[in-house]
Amino acid sequence: MIPFPDISPVIFSIEVFGFTLALRWYALAYIVGLLIGWRLVTRAINTPSLWAGPAPMTAEQVERLLTWVIFGVILGGRAGYVLFYDDTPLLADPLHILRVWEGGMSFHGGFAGVIVAGLIFCKLEKIPLLPAADLMAVAAPTGLFLGRVANFINAELWGRPTDLPWGVAFPGEAAQTCAGVVGVCARHPSQLYEALLEGLILGAVLLWLGWRRGWFKMPGRLLGVFLLGYGVARFLVEFVRQPDAQFVSDGNPLGLAWHIGGWGLTMGQALSLPMILAGLWFLARARRA
Repeated sequence: MIPFPDISPVIFSIEVFGFTLALRWYALAYIVGLLIGWRLVTRAINTPSLWAGPAPMTAEQVERLLTWVIFGVILGGRAGYVLFYDDTPLLADPLHILRVWEGGMSFHGGFAGVIVAGLIFCKLEKIPLLPAADLMAVAAPTGLFLGRVANFINAELWGRPTDLPWGVAFPGEAAQTCAGVVGVCARHPSQLYEALLEGLILGAVLLWLGWRRGWFKMPGRLLGVFLLGYGVARFLVEFVRQPDAQFVSDGNPLGLAWHIGGWGLTMGQALSLPMILAGLWFLARARRA
């Protein structure tokens, strides 16, 4: 097995008036991912050859969109985590959904938050929806890649036990929950699998299609590739990703959120299926246009 690297989740911390302010890798991943996404979108709209007509928005509108996306990611990601994965009853403690400092973010919730924010923004600014969605689809994989690397550094969202040579000996709870294994066990580095599939590979494909194959001129196609690519990647990685503890029981050792007679889907797979279907629909729609 590969020993877990000794990297602190906190990059640095300082004391200010009795309070500790810390910058974590996870927060930095969000910041850098959003900034790189903003620059990618700005570069795309400033490249006239990518578009069949005028670009769908201006550089000033991209800056305003960034603000909406930030709120959509944070509020949607937190809401999705509480609704889909957290075992705290929402009705018993409604304010729990606002406590972002306690940790816990869901990609599918953040994605839904960005959809809502994007729809409102495009409506207010009179921006065509599909070209704007294509731009955001191209920008998303960078944040996904950095976020999954930060998950690895945090030693969270690890995979199931494995005897493969690249299995990682994660510390803490991961080492204590390997049933039937004496001592530290190796686990799939599922965070890095997702970083590779959802980030590097999907991002490279979208950039190639957008800049080299002229897919910005066919609204909806890049969005379809993103939805399909992320959905398939996440669905596959879920087979080796450790399920959330609240879904695991003696009668359900695989941690399936939706199951009948022992067959079913994890929560991540169930939430990814609609993305796969939507991606196929957008690709078919763009092909007919």
